[in-house]
Amino acid sequence: MPGTCQRLNQRLWLVVVLACVFLSREGSASDKPAVNLPARPNFVFILADDLGYGDLGCYSNQVIRTPNLDAMARDGVRFTDFYAGAPVCTPSRAAFLTGRYPVRSGLVNVLFPNSKDGLDDTEITIAQVLKTRGYATACIGKWHLGHLPPYLPHRHGFDYYFGIPYSNDMKPLVILRARAGQEAETVDDKPQQADLTRRYTEEAVRFIREHRERPFFLYLAHNMPHVPLGASAAFRGKSQRGIYGDVIEELDWSVGQVLAAIKEAGLENKTLVVFTSDNGPWLIKKEAGGSAGPLRDGKGTTWEGGVRVPCVVRWLGTIPPGQVVREPTMIGDWFPTFATLAGAELPKDRALDGVDLSPLLLGMGTLPPRALYFFNGTRLEAVRRGPWKLKMTAKGDLLFHLEKDMGEQHDRAAEYPELVKELRGQANAFLRQLGSLPKPKR
Repeated sequence: MPGTCQRLNQRLWLVVVLACVFLSREGSASDKPAVNLPARPNFVFILADDLGYGDLGCYSNQVIRTPNLDAMARDGVRFTDFYAGAPVCTPSRAAFLTGRYPVRSGLVNVLFPNSKDGLDDTEITIAQVLKTRGYATACIGKWHLGHLPPYLPHRHGFDYYFGIPYSNDMKPLVILRARAGQEAETVDDKPQQADLTRRYTEEAVRFIREHRERPFFLYLAHNMPHVPLGASAAFRGKSQRGIYGDVIEELDWSVGQVLAAIKEAGLENKTLVVFTSDNGPWLIKKEAGGSAGPLRDGKGTTWEGGVRVPCVVRWLGTIPPGQVVREPTMIGDWFPTFATLAGAELPKDRALDGVDLSPLLLGMGTLPPRALYFFNGTRLEAVRRGPWKLKMTAKGDLLFHLEKDMGEQHDRAAEYPELVKELRGQANAFLRQLGSLPKPKR
């Protein structure tokens, strides 16, 4: 009974929010869409690998063509200050699935094919939470949270898995298929890099078509544009940015195929679609890496280019189109957002670091004040509060006003020593609050 009451309260809050959104919009009554909040909306979360802040047209790239993602941004929300969970693969994915900073799960390092660790069964994933509300769940693509049987997706709330269990530059390179309650099987022990995006897209479209009659959560995690790059014949040599541009344009095509499948199933008004990246571009790969645009540095660092990533969201009929959200947000926020929209209970036995983004998505204003913390492995290297970012380096603390200096070129620490002291104190207090943490997994 208490769980039912909580879900009813969540639903009532969201209905009130939606009503306020549409009543406050300008225009005649005929211009205003009807309030239509599905009881259990579908969620499609598309994650690129090593995509940079400056790689999409809707983030000012003038060379690579991304019409489907640009349309998503026009039809929904484009986040300007959205952050990955870490500057590298494994911890960022852990942050998304658990809604927690990776240091809480111990998944702070990149896992490899010889790793013995992975996502513990003590962690609760968003897939498991959505299963309590009757969702069909699938993970398609890169997993990278442990390749051994106890750590694979079908052991952590996903009904179905198809993909490579780690990065596409790791060996043995295999595609696994697994279903809940069954053992994983190898379906391809020599997959071609050029086929991965197409194969994942076909699996995603099939899942949508097969589950059109019930709520579903699709986690589509592409291996691209992580090196080695691969694009199918239909896209190879077609962009103005070499093989990297070919790969991004095929990813955009993939998004278009997923959106078309949702439309074909009659689910556009019942499906929330998110596209983002696990971290910034791998700049040391030169032409095989992406662009951080105006941001400093890239993958592997907690400078903005390593952790600030594109994020566009669409939910036709519910999210007002053409929004640009400048409030700092992070990948772990999708856990409580999806759970709340689904009417599911959030775990009460652990700390969640993400917050519900519904007010931003629905155009209802801002989130409660908070700070965002940026770890590199187990090291807390930066904290952002409002427009200010404190970067803690071996040579001292640096302070940047990101609204005026998103490229982190002008250190303001000498001008605002009290603010530096305050943010440093807040960072230290957060570390104390974390308490005893699990041993880093490798």
